[in-house]
Amino acid sequence: MSSESLKPQKKENLTPQNNESIKKGAVLASFASNARQYGIVGALVVIIIVFEILTGGLLLQPNTIVQLIQQNAYVIILAVGMVMVIIATHIDLSVGSLVGFIGGCVALLMQNAHMNWFLAIIVGLLIGLLVGVWQGFWVAFVGIPGFITTLAGMLIFRGLATTMINASVPVNNTYFNAIAANYLPNILGWWGPFDGFSIVVGILAIVAFAWTQLRKRTKVAKVGLVPEPITATYIKIAIATVVIAALTFEFASSGNATQGGIPIMLVIVGVLVLTYNFILTRTVFGRRVYAIGGNRRAARLSGINTRRVDFSLFIHMGFLSAVAAIAMLSRLSSASAATGTSFELDAIAACFVGGTAVTGGIGTVPGVVIGAVVMGVINQGLSIMGVDSALIQTIKGLVLLLAVAVDIMSKLRKH
Repeated sequence: MSSESLKPQKKENLTPQNNESIKKGAVLASFASNARQYGIVGALVVIIIVFEILTGGLLLQPNTIVQLIQQNAYVIILAVGMVMVIIATHIDLSVGSLVGFIGGCVALLMQNAHMNWFLAIIVGLLIGLLVGVWQGFWVAFVGIPGFITTLAGMLIFRGLATTMINASVPVNNTYFNAIAANYLPNILGWWGPFDGFSIVVGILAIVAFAWTQLRKRTKVAKVGLVPEPITATYIKIAIATVVIAALTFEFASSGNATQGGIPIMLVIVGVLVLTYNFILTRTVFGRRVYAIGGNRRAARLSGINTRRVDFSLFIHMGFLSAVAAIAMLSRLSSASAATGTSFELDAIAACFVGGTAVTGGIGTVPGVVIGAVVMGVINQGLSIMGVDSALIQTIKGLVLLLAVAVDIMSKLRKH
């Protein structure tokens, strides 16, 4: 068949109905390519709706949302570091013990050594970095698997915390305790029943998200690649606008008669999430982490210094464990030897529920944040309903098992 004979046939197929079908197909294909991520978000929405109904509307009360963030901040902070470790095919079982150990050190520095609270925080962060150097050395340069190294670390630092703290160390510093309990100052005052600063931040967040999505699409087109359909971009912006607007309403109307708005803990978590998402997606270090997770031998043959990357990963994990320890100490206003027990399991569960692959190489910071929120909402919803804590643990375990099963089955289907 000649090329001339094909041209009329092509023109006949490009009817307005066909064009519309092609556009719809492209939009659906765009969402289907990210089905895993959207599936996690969809599951979170369903869980929130179910618990909102079961709790009689208590789950989405403004102060309940703030409590959800303050109580689960440590999970998000630890999960942000854990996802990088898991992507590189390692695991860290010591983060819970580190939270107890570093929290105890900071509490003793403030209460017994009378150190300034800000200086005590700096020392706590330095201890976290030193612990990261210690564990990174054994993994990267001695060659002991991360599982064994951090299992030893879990025993070592839990033992040190128990020896050092004894029963408990109360923290009576008002400024330190305010980190987990207070809100940002109401610098724009109250606009009726709402905090004005929260509303401004919410509007800026919506504008920033829309600008980022449109700019990303433009950059893709500039380098000669095919961007996602503009309809898909508009749908994402519309969904994000609804979510951010709902959260803005919750924060703006939270608090009490004297303070309210954006919790300080949310700012700390937000900065860490944005920073580490940038590190993992926009830096050479992040690309090397994914390369090592995808195929360690190939990464080594391509010239990547895998030992240096492994060493750096555990330093990051030590730093984030110290931040989580400070957040937890501020919330509890007391350090005890039992603080941080099973925190490593919460962080690992958040990673896998959030779409991180059990075999490494796949995982995102936004994904683990959603995974941590899923676990937090389940925990908060069941607690409001008065469910026994043992049963809550059972349900969370089943959710984790289901998430990993979905991951494995999706891989088997692809092969």
